[in-house]
Amino acid sequence: MSHLHLSDDVADALADSRPVVALESTIISHGLPRPRNLDAAREFEEILRERGVTPATIAVLDGRPRIGLDDEGVRRIAEEELAKASVRDLPILAARGGSGATTVAATAYLAALAGIRVFATGGLGGVHRGATETFDESADLTTLAANPVTVVSAGVKSVLDIGATLERLESLSVPVVGYGTSIFPSFWLRESAYELDWRVDGPDEVAAIMAARDEFGSRQGILVANPIAAAEQWDPVEHDRVLAEAFAAAEVAGVRGKEVTPFLLSFIVGASSGRSLEVNLDLARNNVRVAADIASAWSSLRRAA
Repeated sequence: MSHLHLSDDVADALADSRPVVALESTIISHGLPRPRNLDAAREFEEILRERGVTPATIAVLDGRPRIGLDDEGVRRIAEEELAKASVRDLPILAARGGSGATTVAATAYLAALAGIRVFATGGLGGVHRGATETFDESADLTTLAANPVTVVSAGVKSVLDIGATLERLESLSVPVVGYGTSIFPSFWLRESAYELDWRVDGPDEVAAIMAARDEFGSRQGILVANPIAAAEQWDPVEHDRVLAEAFAAAEVAGVRGKEVTPFLLSFIVGASSGRSLEVNLDLARNNVRVAADIASAWSSLRRAA
């Protein structure tokens, strides 16, 4: 793809089959407050480097998808007002020379184009509550169904319809495995009400599944559901109370459609006095570490082949 620009570090690592992990830019540009977002972006990359893994933070800058950012690129996604770019927005930004922070869907799509097989994020998008009326479903799901990227995520946010999300992933033939768990996590909490069919207990198992998937010629990605550590999860009682308040506030405000989730998440940060934000950062760090281990296991498997 002529528009795709790989940093030298990423290009060299891929050419040598060394481990690379993709990172999204929307969590930095839209998901975290300034100036903490810049610190977080640098910290996520440093976690990977400390483990011998090349970070590939992805964004569209000046019309060109960038796979791996230099320090100036990281600064731009943290400090500039960027569009939120999903897969459908990529050709528009490219044609207009625009800039955008890539969502989970766009990051997975561009990572697959670049040949990156592992991606760390906070939470996967999913089916929204009330989707039977609004048809509101994240492009993350259909993108993961068509691109062979292993996504490490702390499940999906509990403001979504977790059961419907898991049903859609099953319909789309996307493998879902719990990382050290048989219960699907719900982002801020270690567990939801939903059991998983499959559990893995280490990065080598995930790499073996990736290799087997390739042998079958499947195009689907893999979702690795990685729960936050027990000591770092949000207090479940407070979580349930704040969520109930958030949904009630959205109803009173008359918020509808695609505005619901941003409203809820913003309300939750304020109503939790920032606790939800701290949990968000902790689970993101945890996902980056697990993704690093999986990428290293995948690299070792590739080199031994």
